[in-house]
Parts: sequence; structure tokens; C-alpha cells
Amino acid sequence: MTIKYPNGKKYSFKDDILSKESSSVEFSNRGMTLEDEINRSNEYYLNNGIAVIHKKPTPIQIVAVDYPKRSAAKIKEAYFRRASTTDYNGVYRGRYIDFDAKETKSATSFPLKNFHAHQIEHMRACLQQQGICFAIIKFVTDQSVFLFKASDLIPYWDNQEHGGRKSIPRQVIHDKGYQIDYKITPLIPYLSAVDCII
Repeated sequence: MTIKYPNGKKYSFKDDILSKESSSVEFSNRGMTLEDEINRSNEYYLNNGIAVIHKKPTPIQIVAVDYPKRSAAKIKEAYFRRASTTDYNGVYRGRYIDFDAKETKSATSFPLKNFHAHQIEHMRACLQQQGICFAIIKFVTDQSVFLFKASDLIPYWDNQEHGGRKSIPRQVIHDKGYQIDYKITPLIPYLSAVDCII
């Protein structure tokens, strides 16, 4: 299957996996990705009337389908209709929440290449409208998870455009962010960290 961006550039699943630096490193033998863990946490929040936060679907337009048999259609070519923004959004305590989830294999810093310019601009626009915007960052080497505010992330993004470093030191994320410890329910209780920034 071929998927292309709106500008016609070919999309590669391999490149996306590398850019997100997702990992199948297991935590307590679950083998879940950060996205799986957040989805499970969001389900808990929804089922318990705490928050309504969902993963945004990626808008794709299918342009070619192969029908080898009626019951087995295969997508051969598709395009992203538009650049996606962040991974999640919703409402918590009457406030708009918008965030992205990223994993890194680096133990000492978070590479800014994990973000795209349109995601940063989306975060910037959300902040201008008084939205609560952040990234949940997981260091897969030791399974540490942090909430890092967009207002702290954006200056690092802007500085790299002017010759600054291309990553955020882990120590900065530790000092300015909010560490989220794993629990049973919800698995990643990130709204406790959100309470600290509201």
C-alpha cells in the first residue's frame, strides 16, 4: 500500500516508526507502547466520569483498492488529507486538553526531531486560546514518563531554528516537567500532573 502526504511526498511506515522512536520494550511483561498505555488510561477516565479524552483519527483518503475477492479488499494507495496535529484532545474539569505522546530510546535527552513543525504550531495556537497543551514523554530505557508543558517545549523548538540544540536534556524535562509514576488504575495517571498546571 502507498500512502502520500498532501504535497505528494510518499509516506513510509518505517520512517514514522523511526521518527517516533517507538519501542516494544516491555514493562511488567505488558509489551505495550506509550500510546496503548494512554489509551487504556483514557478509557478508565471516561468510564469513571473523570474526563473525555480521545486519540484523534488520522485523516486518510483512499484512492486505490484491490479486490482480489469480495471479502478481502486491500488498500493499495492512500493519501493523508492534511497534516495531523497532536495525538489526543478532550475536556477535563471544563478545560480543553490537547497533547502528544512521544517515546525515545535516548536515556539522556529527548530529540526534537520527534515533533513536526505543524504539531508545534498547533500547540502554539492552543496555548493562545488558553488550552492546556503538553507532551507526554517516555524514556523507554528505564520506563520513565513525564508530562512536559508545551510552553516549555516551544522555546526549545524555536531555539533549534536559530542554531540551538536539537534536543531537550532529560534533566530539563525532569526539572521542569512532572514525572508520572505507573499505577494500576489508571495505568498512566497523567491527569494528576495536569492538576498541577491548571
